[in-house]
Parts: sequence; structure tokens; C-alpha cells
Amino acid sequence: MNRSPWKRLFSLLRDDRLRMLAGAGAALLSTVAGIALLALSGHFITSMALAGVGGLAINYYTPAALIRLFAIVRTGGRYAERLITHDATLSILARLRVWLFARVIPLAPGALGKLGSAQVYSRIRADIDTLEHAYLGVLTPAAVALLTSGGVVVLTGCYSVPLALVLAALYLLAGVVLPWWAARRGSLPAATADEWAEAMRWQIADGLRGRAELALFGVEDEHARRLAETLKLRQSALRRVQRLQALADAALALLVPLAAASALAIGMLAVHQHRLQPAELTMLVLLGVAGFDAVAPLPSAWARLGAVRAAALRVFELADRTPVVSDPPDTPDVPIPQAHPDLHLREVWLNYGEAHWALKGVNLSIPYGRRVALVGASGAGKSSLVAALCRFAPWQGRINLGGVPLDALPGDVARTYFAVVEQKPYLFDGSLRDNLLLACPDANDDRLIEALHHAQLGDYLQALPRGLNTWIGENGVGVSGGEGRRIAIARALLSSAPILLLDEPTEGLDAHTSRALYASLAAQADGRTMLIITHKPGALQELVDDVVTMVDGVVTAPSPVLDPDWQRHRG
Repeated sequence: MNRSPWKRLFSLLRDDRLRMLAGAGAALLSTVAGIALLALSGHFITSMALAGVGGLAINYYTPAALIRLFAIVRTGGRYAERLITHDATLSILARLRVWLFARVIPLAPGALGKLGSAQVYSRIRADIDTLEHAYLGVLTPAAVALLTSGGVVVLTGCYSVPLALVLAALYLLAGVVLPWWAARRGSLPAATADEWAEAMRWQIADGLRGRAELALFGVEDEHARRLAETLKLRQSALRRVQRLQALADAALALLVPLAAASALAIGMLAVHQHRLQPAELTMLVLLGVAGFDAVAPLPSAWARLGAVRAAALRVFELADRTPVVSDPPDTPDVPIPQAHPDLHLREVWLNYGEAHWALKGVNLSIPYGRRVALVGASGAGKSSLVAALCRFAPWQGRINLGGVPLDALPGDVARTYFAVVEQKPYLFDGSLRDNLLLACPDANDDRLIEALHHAQLGDYLQALPRGLNTWIGENGVGVSGGEGRRIAIARALLSSAPILLLDEPTEGLDAHTSRALYASLAAQADGRTMLIITHKPGALQELVDDVVTMVDGVVTAPSPVLDPDWQRHRG
């Protein structure tokens, strides 16, 4: 999309505009009340002093009441500002994060390209956090500064036009020129710091995932050294940004006494010429100085502009990616495959945007309830076939599921017909129960335990300290590759999908466990279709009805790698 990232960002925030306006209004109210309190107090004290010296009468009650009112409004407004703006910010973060996550889900896995999990996490977590500054750190301070400083200049102009012009120039210098200079000079190091921050997050995630390999090869210190080097480069870029920011802040600090001195000089001349009262002089000096309270946040706002824009561009770049497999147009009459679907593939070709075809004219028919072994070496295209069936990769040709073309079904609908056990299944950090309930949220403990036993995990379950409640994963009990696959098999058995796709289900298991697992699958498949992908078909005799071989993306039959006694055993 060619729209400005700012327009797109604020269009996403329109549902929170009332909270945003209320928060900005509270910030404006507290700032104006603070400035009015200081200016009125100066006027009141000076008037009291002059009245005492001259023996004059003075209205004490009205200014005293106004001072108390402004003090209360300032305190209440500041509390309301914190409450409302933070509530709006949290709502914005939640809305943006859910919006981006919903856009990312259809992209996985194909359209994410070379983005690793750490980079995707960085977009959803760090970049969305940065976008909160669009409202809290940029929009609100800018609006408050513009309205407040403009009001101060207009009010000052009612008493002294020359002083109003001087204050306007100083406010522009403090709120626009200096921050713009700092932001422009600091844009390159700020972008560099963001790049190194993302690299650092990637290295941390990579190190955590591969900590066993790092320890095995004794290169933990080398990885730590590289991480420290990345951190050092990021800190160097941040120091350059902070140095520029410090210069801008120092210049701003010098402008405050300059404004006071200018107001005092111009005001004293006006008093001498009887165009200004002494109490009004005090009020205008304090009014001009207090106006900098509204302008002071602008350097930080300018400094955040680049970071917010860069984060928005990264977020929108990810959100605007097109899924590699598009869903059909929404229609009220979505075709529904048969409850017991046959599966037919005709001349199916698939590649991943490269010259090499992973599937080359695959023809395969699997009637419902058949158990088929797909045998082939690594790289033969077996996993690509699963990706095509799950609509994770685009294909050419025809795939028919239960009388309905597979590409006529939305991806989420098509995937409900398949229970997939990947070669490296993902287990969430959580309890064993939570991981199993993903397939069947209503399953009771007895059914979960039964599925684990069918997956040959009975002994594993008994050894867990808290049974089904045991936390597994990175922060819990470790799970080996074979255990992880069998947990995924138990999860697949719990699902109601009519077709089971098992990718190397016995990888890493000994021969005895493999045979027991296959025998259990044969008994517990409940008549469902099974497609078992493997390059070691040794224990499949008790399970499958048909065997096909895949070589270089082409399906052939019968398999040349099966045990020669297999056909006699089946006969």
C-alpha cells in the first residue's frame, strides 16, 4: 500500500479516538492550569506587595480562590491524564498486537520468507510497543505544546506585542528547530541502533534454541562474545543519539533564562513607559517561562518520530505480505466435503518459487479408510506433499477432497480434515494436558491418558512428577525428539479429523517401540485414512494397505525399498 504510515497508523487507532481525545484534553487541562497557577501567583504576590507599600486596598478573595482552583485542577488533571492516556495506550497496544497477529497467521509458513521467529516476534512485541509512542509520546505532547504555547503567545500579545514575538521565536526554536536538528542528525544512528537491537534479539533467540549444540561443540563463549559485540555496537549507536539529544536539551535549558531575561527587559521598558503595570510584568515573565513546560517534551517527541515511523514501516511491511495460498472468495455456500472423504491427486506440481520442482505431476488416489505408506529418501518431496494437502504451499493440478476441489475450501476449513504429525512437531510451553487439549478441548483426563498409552507414552506419563499437569518445554520437563513426536501422535488421535498425516512418526525410536506404535495405530485409527511418510518402512507390515514410493517428486508404485518378505506377509 502507498498510504503514509502515519495515516495508516492513525486509521487503525480510530476506535480509540474518544479515549485519545480525553487523554489529550486532560493533559492540556493540567498544563494550562499549571501555567495559570504560576502566572496568577506572581501577579497576586506582586499586587499584595505593592498594596502593602502603598497602603492600598486589594481584592484578596478572588485571586486566592482562583489559585486554589488552579492547584486542584492541575493535580486532578494530571491524575486524569495518567489514568486516561495509559488506559488508551494499553487499549491501543492490545488492538494493534491482535490486528498484526491476525494478519501474520495466514502468512505462515510460506509468506514469512526469511524472517525468523525472533524477527516476527520483534515485529509483534518490540515494534508494536514502539508504536505506542505515536499517541503518548508524539501526538499528545505536540497537541498540548501547540495549543498551550499558542495561547501563551496570544495572551502575552494582549499586553506586549514585542514580548509575544520574542516568546514565539523562542518557542519555535525550542520546540521545532532544535529537536528537528537533533532528530535529523540522529536518524541514521537511531536506525542503526534498531538494526543492532533486532540482530541482538535474533542472536539471543538463536542461542536459546541451540544452547545444547553450543554446549556440545564448546562454542558458548564464542556465541557470548558475538552477542556482546552486537550489544556494544548497539550501545555505540545509542550513545550518538543520546549525545545529540543531550545537546538539544542543553540548548533548551539555556533558552528558559533567555526568555525570562527578554521578558524582564521588554517588560521593564514597558513599565517605565507606563504601558504595563508592575504586577503584570511579573505575570508575563512567569507566563513566558512557564510556557516552556509545554514545549519541553517536544525534543523527545521529535526524537521518537523516526523510531515510530521505522517501526510502523516494518509492521506494515509484514502485514501487507500476501499469503502464498489465497483463500477462495467468501460465499454463503461453502462446499462441504463428504464426512468420510476420499483423497485424489491428479497431475499435482509444486515448487517454492524456485526452478526446481518439489512435486512433479503427482497422481495418487486414497479411498477413505485406506492406510498408505509413502516411502522415499530425504528430499524426495514427501513433506511438500503434506504442505500441498494442508494448503501451506501453492500447487498446480487438481486435489479433490471428498468430492470437493481442495482449492475451493478456505485454508482453515481444509485443515480441519487433516490431523498432521510433523517430523519436528511443535510443543507449546505449558502443561502436557494443555498441549493435548489443542486437538480436542472437551476431552477428559481418561481420554487424554488413553491417547498417551496408544502413542506408547504410558511409562513416560508415569515418570512425570505431576502427570498431565507437568509443565513441558523450554521452562519445564525436557522432551526428546521421539517423545515429542509421540505426544503429537496422541494429539492427532484425539482429533476428529478423518485423515491422519504422519511424517516420520517413528524417527528416533527403537525397533520394538516402532512396532508397538504402528500396531497401536492400526488398532486405534477408527477407520480413518492414514498417510504415513517414512524413509524406513521396516515396521509398517502390520499397518498399511498400500505402499507407494516417491523419487525426486514423482510417485511410483510398488515400493522398491520394502522388505522383500512384506508382500508374502500381506498375502
